Amino acid sequence: MRVAALPRAPRNRKRRNVMRNHVGALSAAALCLWMSAPQAHAQPAAVSDGVVRVGVIEDMSGVFASITGQGAVTAAAMAIEEFGGKVLGLPVELLHADHQNKADIGAATARKWFDEDKVDAILDVATSSPALAVLEIAKAKKKILTLSSPGSMRITNEACGPYVAHWAYDSYAVAHGTGNTLVKQGLDSWYFVTADYAFGHSLEKDAGDFVTASGGKVLGSIRHPVGTNDFASALLQVQASKAKVVALANAGGDTMNAIKQATEFGLTDGGQRLAALAGMINDVHGLGLLGARGLIITEAVYWDMNDETRAWSQRFFQRVKAMPNMLQAGVYSSVRHYLRAVQAAGTDETDAVMRKMREIPVNDVFFKNGYIRKDGRMVHDMHLFEVKQPSDSKGPWDYYRLINTIPAEEAFQPLSTSRCPLVKN
Repeated sequence: MRVAALPRAPRNRKRRNVMRNHVGALSAAALCLWMSAPQAHAQPAAVSDGVVRVGVIEDMSGVFASITGQGAVTAAAMAIEEFGGKVLGLPVELLHADHQNKADIGAATARKWFDEDKVDAILDVATSSPALAVLEIAKAKKKILTLSSPGSMRITNEACGPYVAHWAYDSYAVAHGTGNTLVKQGLDSWYFVTADYAFGHSLEKDAGDFVTASGGKVLGSIRHPVGTNDFASALLQVQASKAKVVALANAGGDTMNAIKQATEFGLTDGGQRLAALAGMINDVHGLGLLGARGLIITEAVYWDMNDETRAWSQRFFQRVKAMPNMLQAGVYSSVRHYLRAVQAAGTDETDAVMRKMREIPVNDVFFKNGYIRKDGRMVHDMHLFEVKQPSDSKGPWDYYRLINTIPAEEAFQPLSTSRCPLVKN
């Protein structure tokens, strides 16, 4: 496919489809003053072309735009602003692009950014298929890639790389948190409604493995194309199965449409429980508490956990008019951690920065005492929530009741079962 949206080396910035946000550029006077300082000559040589340049590639207009999109771009910008718009005394530049949920567009964007636009690191790519395509380019170019939006386990298994970090969640984490807990509560028969792409398949497999390992049964599954509006046939099969749990192995608009139609078909009124394996608080907001009540969701973060998360989330809300989900919070966290590593390394050189990213604990508003393992997995706690009844909510976005916290050591795939070539089991 020819990607007309990505012209080669355009000189006129107004013609660029890849938009740039110059955050914290130095004034001419400040630049002269900085260059006259005793340490001035050491720092420019350590930072390529005098700018630390990062990018995020999101779904800006498609089915996943509400859970990645402008919210992810804003979260990245907020992380940069916390550094005053610069690191090592030099400006940080943020690029963002829309891959339109197409792997070839994501790959073309990454290749252009690395080869022509001098991007130092890509710090998110929405959805698994484009992310896996970009991952291979980042490995070949020896560039840092952090991923919060995609959940495919391939990222830290077969496709892992020395410069790749998987940040917010993955299909193992959400499947483990949801499957184990619900089976222990007696909800031991499951039926899957699965999006027919890499992430959906991974969600179904991982959750199904946990259900059976915990003593439950998987009664069946049905797959649907991404972006479908008609779940009638699938839900009729689910209803007929009498499964106690209807597990939605999809995301974004697909999850919302499935929940709406499940309610119309009377699944929840008939006693079946809905578990959104990749559900987000945005889905709950879109559905309303009446439509989403009782829904089970596993997320890495929640905006209303403590005073610190509430304060940051209110600032985010002022810009986006929505509270952050775990993907957007993950983008903020990974950008902030990358800049901390550049500061500690004294350079934006890939190997030096990646070493610091692994050495320094991940500590920010949302993630505490996280760390990056050999396989690239950023390890942290996960949380299982139940969506509140309307009568229990104190107001807009007060949607979750905490059921269980899964400690970091248990939340993610153990290294002993990793298929990452970097891990020697």
